[in-house]
Amino acid sequence: WDILSNGGVVQEMAHIANGRDTGNCVSLLRVNSANSSQSNMLILQESCTDPTASFVIYAPVDIVAMNVVLNGGDPDYVALLPSGFAILPDGTSLHGANIGEAASGGSLLTVAFQILVDSVPTAKLSLGSVATVNNLIACTVERIKASLSCESA
Repeated sequence: WDILSNGGVVQEMAHIANGRDTGNCVSLLRVNSANSSQSNMLILQESCTDPTASFVIYAPVDIVAMNVVLNGGDPDYVALLPSGFAILPDGTSLHGANIGEAASGGSLLTVAFQILVDSVPTAKLSLGSVATVNNLIACTVERIKASLSCESA
């Protein structure tokens, strides 16, 4: 989601733990734009990891709408278009390992985005929009791989 920050500083405004692992949580993040002192965007994010999978789900939210909810207002007021990724181990591989030893098999990465391209539901996607989304997916996968020090595959 760091593409949403446009190089700005991200500050965690709220952290709600979800279990014993401190990384399993829901966070409300504020994006302080690099171009101005004001930002009207927050990011609502849930992250979770256990031996079966890890995921990060996030959605940009309007700061005015979120303030309404934080002050006891109706949460239906906040429009959410969640995106995110999940990393699942593909199990262990015995190829090349001695008996009784298991080698790491690898992982499966699933990336999903929901993006409002046009406010008119019947509008057709432009080639530019498709290219932008393809670039977004490719950049996101590369950043995830880099953060996990993965080999190219």
